[in-house]
Amino acid sequence: MEDDGKVTAIEKKIKLTNVDMMTLLGVNDQNISLIESYFTTTISVRGENILLKGTPEEIEILEKVFNELAFLVNKNRQLTQQDIELVIQLAKNGKEVVSDNDIDSAVLFTKNDVIKAKTPGQFEFIKVARKNDIVFAIGPAGTGKTYLSVALAVAAFKNHLVNKIVLCRPAVEAGESLGFLPGDFREKIDPYLRPLYDALEDMMPYEKLKYYLERNQIEIVPLAYMRGRTLNNSFVILDEAQNATALQMKMFLTRLGANSKAIITGDVTQIDLPNKKDSGLVQAQSILAGIDGVAFVYFTKQDVVRHKLVKDILNAYEKYHNGNLENQNSEDKK
Repeated sequence: MEDDGKVTAIEKKIKLTNVDMMTLLGVNDQNISLIESYFTTTISVRGENILLKGTPEEIEILEKVFNELAFLVNKNRQLTQQDIELVIQLAKNGKEVVSDNDIDSAVLFTKNDVIKAKTPGQFEFIKVARKNDIVFAIGPAGTGKTYLSVALAVAAFKNHLVNKIVLCRPAVEAGESLGFLPGDFREKIDPYLRPLYDALEDMMPYEKLKYYLERNQIEIVPLAYMRGRTLNNSFVILDEAQNATALQMKMFLTRLGANSKAIITGDVTQIDLPNKKDSGLVQAQSILAGIDGVAFVYFTKQDVVRHKLVKDILNAYEKYHNGNLENQNSEDKK
């Protein structure tokens, strides 16, 4: 098997019977090409036979992959890119059984990881976001609202469901004029939009992200720069929406064009507007309730997925503010 420290490639034939090979292979063998992109093994198809040539370790994993994919084809009569990537990730991690929950909770597959729901609240958010064109994700810091939203947008873009991703945030501290800040346009807005860049950089190779940004297929802009636009075939995200005024919220929601989706994320306990009652996110919950195609998902402290101390910090602040509120009420009654 080994010669001077090098692993010799081996060949193996896998015979798949009673499987719709057209569905398994995909149009023009696109499913095989996708699988090959994750391995160094050469894969060729002869009728019902899959011929593999590669290292013993990869061939062992690929046997599991093809058996699982055959199972999914027979079960669902279809095979998506998401199914294939999930099966590969599970097989590489030593898992063999693909459950409906595994498929439903997965959002995006990168070269080395799978981004998926980790809490009940996140799972509900993903399910709701797939069914509705406008979704509000409301909850405390650290619950994955922004990260999962960007992952959903990248997945839709990657699967050619949309042609464009637009991410925006209110730049409250700068009054959204930004003119008095030093530097060019990008330098002025970077501090406010950096979390969105960070999420994208986790999900896309740098060169691809740079390419899409240069072609404006992915845009990251302040909320004020959305005025007057109509966004067709787009996935649009408004982050930190608690800092958008009611007029800005209405302006953002009416940018949506044909075949587009929008996710609005925010935390109503972190409003930075001078008058908290002006928050468009707060008002939207009552104004838009009951509209078909518009949904609200509420995250809780139980959905926090950052450092374990984040949940303790949230609890401590909640206890502090509740205590102050009780003391204030007591004072008011005197």
